[in-house]
Amino acid sequence: MQHAVGAPLPPPHGPGTGPVGWSQQAQHPGHPGPPVPPPAGPPGPPPSSHPAPPPPAGRPAAPPQAPPAQQAQGQGWSGPAPHQAPAPVSRESTGHIQLPPGGPVPLPAPPAEPGTGTATLAVLLIGPAGAGKTTVAKLWASRRRVPTAHVSLDDVREWVCSGFADPQAGWNDQSEAQYRLARRTCGFAARNFLANGISCILDDAVFPDRPVVGLGGWKRHVGPGLLPVVLLPGLEVVLERNAARSGNRRLSDEEVARIHGRMAGWYGSGLPIIDNSTYDVETTARVLDDILARSIASPPAW
Repeated sequence: MQHAVGAPLPPPHGPGTGPVGWSQQAQHPGHPGPPVPPPAGPPGPPPSSHPAPPPPAGRPAAPPQAPPAQQAQGQGWSGPAPHQAPAPVSRESTGHIQLPPGGPVPLPAPPAEPGTGTATLAVLLIGPAGAGKTTVAKLWASRRRVPTAHVSLDDVREWVCSGFADPQAGWNDQSEAQYRLARRTCGFAARNFLANGISCILDDAVFPDRPVVGLGGWKRHVGPGLLPVVLLPGLEVVLERNAARSGNRRLSDEEVARIHGRMAGWYGSGLPIIDNSTYDVETTARVLDDILARSIASPPAW
């Protein structure tokens, strides 16, 4: 059998007794190694004229002890001394790429062209289930001329495989904890994206009657430079889109109607609202870009 190019790997260094199953005489086939000379240690004491007394009956004789240098040479691989272990990787780095510290995201500079242009910004797209948040966010992110990421709260929340709090089972303490954890994770991802020059759009069903958990939580996780926009079509449209869903993202009509009714509280909040009841995805993405450009020039108070 032919071996791959290169010499064989050295045996692993065992703790104290050397590697198991490796022989100092074993060499790679076809590549005999040079003979290993005996270590040049200090001369031993002259042999004694009196031989050592024999061991007591029933006890085996102990093997002769080798000099310390020979013992150290016999343990482990007889090749060159291994390199020193590398310094531990800092918690602030991944591999060889230094990650900048995550901090509050500031407001972006006004773009020099129509729309958001090449501005680096963080967007929060708010809306009920069935509003089209994920579809619009993906299209808007993919059509920009600068790097832009889309982070879906539902996708991050569904990273939990065992013990997942299914929204169809109702709201409880476990689902509340998993939503909070997903929002913190998304906020950390958004800060890292922006710190590396990549814009980010997040989507979430944030309720106006829970400001501390909703917008207040996003402001803590991302920063005051986050630009929120509400996507709120009519109830009939939301019910129709929800009916086309499958899996645990499809809610009951009663739950969708209840969420949509709570979302109506965003009217009068000062946040920009897009009623995309009669818009296709392309049109909604263009309207979103125009609204974000105006939000950069005149940030909403939230």
